[in-house]
Amino acid sequence: MSSDCCDHDHGPVARRDAAFRRALWIALALNAAMFALEIGAGLAAGSVSLLADAIDFFGDSVSYALSLAVLGFAMVWRSRVALLKGLTMTAFGLFVLGRAAWSATAGVVPEPMTMGLVGVVALAVNVGVALLLYAYRGGDANMRSVWVCSRNDALGNLAVMLAALGVFGTGTAWPDLLVAAVMGMLALFGGSQVIRQALAELRAPAASRAAG
Repeated sequence: MSSDCCDHDHGPVARRDAAFRRALWIALALNAAMFALEIGAGLAAGSVSLLADAIDFFGDSVSYALSLAVLGFAMVWRSRVALLKGLTMTAFGLFVLGRAAWSATAGVVPEPMTMGLVGVVALAVNVGVALLLYAYRGGDANMRSVWVCSRNDALGNLAVMLAALGVFGTGTAWPDLLVAAVMGMLALFGGSQVIRQALAELRAPAASRAAG
């Protein structure tokens, strides 16, 4: 009888976790593909905002990979991986800001049609991923965070599309550079937050051992 109770208690949870794991794998594959697409399209079109949006896809890919990889890991390893993620996000943010500064001085005007088309594809992917993860929005912090992340990233895609319209309408690169600068700064801010938290978590065990 008790065995039946355990089956009822843990069976649905195990199935939910398995379904969430499959959803994360799909989201990871889509985000990694969009990261590669936007990096290539951004360089080809001369669009810094597309490069900045690629950072979001990269960050999401890493987040999904971490959610899958460190589920059973000790806290110290989760913190070390998070530190690597924060450093990478910061590096990409610096790259985007440097590229924006170079484009501003070089007078490079991006190709708006490529920006707009890739922005539409990126928006469709993020909306699809958000719908895929919608069922887990009320789960634990890990489940909710990945859904909120995909939902919010759709705003970045809309910003790229608006930048494309601005470039098309004005014939200048400033709309693209403005969106890229904002997204680059957000990447630096997010990366610094992750780094600070990871370092604090890594120091905590050492402090506990010293106190003991």
